[in-house]
Parts: sequence; C-alpha cells; structure tokens
Amino acid sequence: MKKISANMLDLAPITRILRAKASSQLLVAATHYLPVFEELSQGALSIPELQERLHLKDRPALVLFPALCAMGLLEYDAAGKLSLTETGKYLTTANTTNLLGYVGLEKDDPGVIRMVEWLQNDGPVNTNQGFSYVKDEDAPSPMDEAETARFFTMALAGRAKFLSPLVADKITQQPGLLLDVAGGTGYYTYQWLRNNPTSRAIVFDRPEVLKIAAELFTEFCQDHPAEATSLQNRLTFMPGDMLTDELPVAYVLLAASLFHDWPVETCEKLAVKFAKALKPNGSLWVHDAFLNDTLDGPLAVTDYSAMLFLGTKGRCYSRKEYRSWFTKAGLVPTTDEIPTLLDYGLIAAIKPRE
Repeated sequence: MKKISANMLDLAPITRILRAKASSQLLVAATHYLPVFEELSQGALSIPELQERLHLKDRPALVLFPALCAMGLLEYDAAGKLSLTETGKYLTTANTTNLLGYVGLEKDDPGVIRMVEWLQNDGPVNTNQGFSYVKDEDAPSPMDEAETARFFTMALAGRAKFLSPLVADKITQQPGLLLDVAGGTGYYTYQWLRNNPTSRAIVFDRPEVLKIAAELFTEFCQDHPAEATSLQNRLTFMPGDMLTDELPVAYVLLAASLFHDWPVETCEKLAVKFAKALKPNGSLWVHDAFLNDTLDGPLAVTDYSAMLFLGTKGRCYSRKEYRSWFTKAGLVPTTDEIPTLLDYGLIAAIKPRE
C-alpha cells in the first residue's frame, strides 16, 4: 500500500455526511421535546442551570449543548453562559417569524424519538439496545459474540487501514514494546512495526476480535512479503479485557478510538491503568476526534459525538478533558496537537522518570 502523505486526499466529507444524521435529530429534539430555545429566550443560563431546567444528566447535556453551539444556534456570552444567537432566535415562539413548524416536520421520525429517549434517560430505557451499550464490567460484551465482533470490526477496518500509515508515522518511533489496547483490526500496530523494525508490539483485545485481526494481519503480510517474517516474529495477539485484566508493561501505549466509548468515570480509571502499564519515560498516545476545549464545536466532532451517544456509553471529549485525566493519573501531557485525517488527531502524555 502506498505510504500516506500529510497532504493526501481527506475522506472526511464521507464520514461527515454519515454523522450529520444524528446531529439533525438533536436539533429536532431541542426544539420539540426539550425546550432548549424557549428556556434561553428568557435569558442566558449556565450549563448547570440549563441542565437542571431540562432534567438532563451530564453526558446528554455535553452532547446536546456543544452541538447546538457548533450549529451556530447557541453561543457563550461574556460571563460564560449559554445564550441564543441571532439565528437561534428563529427557533422560539417569541419570534413571530420562526422555523419551528418546518423543523417539526421531522418530530415523529423514529430516529428523533429514539434520540429524545436517550437524552432524557442518558441512554436507552432497555439497556440491551445498541452494539456496545452494555459493554462494561457488569454485563457481557457484544464483542464476545463471533458474528457481532466480525461485523463491527470489519465495519471499522477500512477507516483504520486508511488512517494507520499516517498515525504510525506520527507516534513515538523507538525500540521497545508498543501496546495497542482494544486494538481491533490491528492496522495501526502493523504499520508501526514497519516503521520500527527492531521493536515488538502487542495487540490487546477480546478473543473474538483478535480472530479477525489475525486474518487481517495475514493479508497485511501478503501485501508486504519482504517484511512478513519480521512482522510475524515481532507481533503478539493477547486476548483480554482492559477493564478487568492486568496489562503488560510497554514503552508506548496506543488508545485509538477507545476513550470515546466510555463515560468520564471509566475514562479516568483507564487513564490510571494505562499510566501503570507504561515504563518510565514511556508515552500514551490517543488518536480520536476532539471537541474544542470551549465545548462549542467543531461541527464535525459534535456530529460524531451525537452518533457515539447512540451506540456507546461515551461521547467525544475535548483535549482539555483528556489532559485532566492524564494529569490525575500522574502523566505529563504534551502540548502537541497533531491532526491526522477524517477529523481525527493525536495527543500524547509522558510518564515521568522515577
């Protein structure tokens, strides 16, 4: 496969169109089921104040409000409170010329009804719904089922294969061991091993996922026959549960599209666990889509956050949120913010020397 350069064609328009569906459902929910605009038509409110009036928990609020800001309908005033923009005022009954009726054409759409339910309950009333919603310490993971694991892993394979050469070029290049936690397809690791010919790597994931990863690795080696033996000798597939099992110690730990599946409390626990798995001066790398630190966009990421909200217990987070978890875990976040493609980027944190 041809090595990806930083100025190659970005395929983000494809993923943005896909993710925008969930965002449009948020808009209808905020106008016809949750009186966001009516509440703010009386004056600016802080996030906690608006949450209380709408009876929203933290996660739904931090999916909904950043999205409405990114749409240009809400904004923060000088005091840091949410207020209506001039455009947003056209979604209130106080404005005799408004688009409430037009937006309401979609209010009975099943996707909108589902979004409203999940916003009001911080997830589905029936927790058996969704691919990964029940994936936690207290319930079985759908990724332990062969058919579901294959479907979901292969669905994400094209994205990982496209991004992996660029991501591998950007993360730490050094001898030692890379640990790819919840590595899925393993593509990021395979490419990193090509860039680091004296290093080893472990792809850590659930057993059914690793079966698919092993198949993809075989194909990868066939595409790189001159390196196949070396790659095979330096790669290990390790089955396990990152939430409950001890992790091997590594110089580099990669968490790609991982934290966004989980609520804040789990993310904080994972940061501590990942820090423990790093050798001194080792580095934790996160590849994901990040909200602005001001929690008001960008639109492509708030769209993605809405999509994740419907299938996981997480959402998109800001770099500021990640760095707070890393700092609490004893790591030192770097200031680097490295863009990749498809609206993703990289951030890192270092474990201090003892």
